[in-house]
Amino acid sequence: MANVRTRLAVLGSAAALAAAALVPVQLAGATPAAAASYEWVALGDSYTAGVIPAAGDTFEVPRDGCERTDQSYPQVIDRDLGSLIELTNVSCGAATIEDVTFNAQQPIGRHLPPFSEDPDYPFPPVPPQSEAAHTGTDVITVGVGGNTLGFAEILFTCLQLGDGSGGVGAPCRDDLADDIPGRLAKVSQDYDAMLATLHERAPHAKIVNVGYPTVIPEDTSKCRYNDWEQFASITAGDLDWLRDDVLGPLNATIEKRAGERGDTFVGLADSSRNHSVCDAGKWVEGLFTTFPTEVAFVHPNAKGHKNASDHVAVAILNALGVN
Repeated sequence: MANVRTRLAVLGSAAALAAAALVPVQLAGATPAAAASYEWVALGDSYTAGVIPAAGDTFEVPRDGCERTDQSYPQVIDRDLGSLIELTNVSCGAATIEDVTFNAQQPIGRHLPPFSEDPDYPFPPVPPQSEAAHTGTDVITVGVGGNTLGFAEILFTCLQLGDGSGGVGAPCRDDLADDIPGRLAKVSQDYDAMLATLHERAPHAKIVNVGYPTVIPEDTSKCRYNDWEQFASITAGDLDWLRDDVLGPLNATIEKRAGERGDTFVGLADSSRNHSVCDAGKWVEGLFTTFPTEVAFVHPNAKGHKNASDHVAVAILNALGVN
């Protein structure tokens, strides 16, 4: 994959040389025209916004409860691409697909009882994220779907059902497996409606759909039962089920819907395959970053967002024809 900074340096040098060659002598000393920039709107849930302390510091003052962090991939790309891109980041923790499309979402901040309580909760509603897109938008990135699937709810159920099991069996799979096809169908339907809305609001924009990274390793024996900095009481059998029958199909559903619309899909699962919650070089935190004080509830850390930024930035440049 091409290095983003190298590509931009080459582009900048070429643009400077071209500009120097074209400026007439009589205009020397005149104020140069502002460099052209592209309008980018970043949409998504907590895997886009950042949310957890391991993904950086929140920067909104006052807080709006969406918990966008300064090491999340939209902010990293914004710094890397500089003046080439003008970013509007309205991603929001806990967002569903419908919150992107038409719902006024009430953000939850870091209010995740019984694990944590946010002193500023409740927060006022924020507008539907799609309202940030308009006819002048050049590129939209969107990473959403996990909350529509109910992944946090599924995790919590797996924690409860695995408690006291000794790590044996797959009680969560046994309880919830029949629900997953309906949940995935809801994701598929809502995702297509969202893309239709985004194409209508921003008819000239390229849409880059961002998948979810690898969270659970292929070898779940790496995951220590009852380790709250991994998956706590979720059994190895349920982790295998979550990886293969829940998260894998979620990414496949998003990729399929993006392809049907002719949009770009950026998969992160392969590039993060050896950096799951249970790997030594993890790019995703477990239920806690530090137990019992720092809740993460299975979200990418700054390294995970850096990986996402590398892949999404290249997709943005390609979508814009900046090669």
